[in-house]
Amino acid sequence: MGKLLGLVLGLAVGAAIGTAVVVLVSPATGDKLIANIKRGYRETLDDARRASEQRRAELEAELKIRR
Repeated sequence: MGKLLGLVLGLAVGAAIGTAVVVLVSPATGDKLIANIKRGYRETLDDARRASEQRRAELEAELKIRR
């Protein structure tokens, strides 16, 4: 469990640093930048949900075969 926690914390810190860098060096206005970040966040969440649903379906199919 410690490795997973380290991974999650590392990803969170990396995301925060990446966001800060983008805010500091981006030529876009604040409102556009915020809109772009929100859009990217929503797209990432959608991708993660789709991948999760697909993996769940695969695992359920495998479980059904093994029963």
